[in-house]
Amino acid sequence: MKPRPFRPEPPGDDIRYVRDIEGGLCWHRCANRILYADTDRSTVVYHANYLRYFEYGRASLMRDAAFPYKEIEASGFIYPIIDLGIQFYEPLYYDDPMWIHTRPAELERVKLRFDYVITHAASGALVCRGFTKHCALNASGKPTAVDPKTVRLWKAFPV
Repeated sequence: MKPRPFRPEPPGDDIRYVRDIEGGLCWHRCANRILYADTDRSTVVYHANYLRYFEYGRASLMRDAAFPYKEIEASGFIYPIIDLGIQFYEPLYYDDPMWIHTRPAELERVKLRFDYVITHAASGALVCRGFTKHCALNASGKPTAVDPKTVRLWKAFPV
């Protein structure tokens, strides 16, 4: 199945954000490069490593939004993953440069979702699309409402 195109273009001077000219949505982006340790015997990135790349994108987004995960946890909230999905289209290999695109997606009372797109930074090829869904927990591990600062981020993130 052929994926829908993803063509990011910087909307202004801040290269941390791009707008997909196909879908119209704004995405946060960060760069990374494939380490040899991320590849498997077939020389491609081992599939589970994409979850690490999603985490890197999520943490970069939150840090650039002035609310790093360290602060979230210090304020008494944790957000474990309760659901995830990935659709793969093209492989990445050792030393390939990539862009990790992340955006806040769904927001519910105690749950939130991030969406991701990874592209090859040199060729622009769409590598994968994915999502992670998280549940807000308090310091005791009980479900709780998503913290107010994260709610503001979801509402303020450009569409």
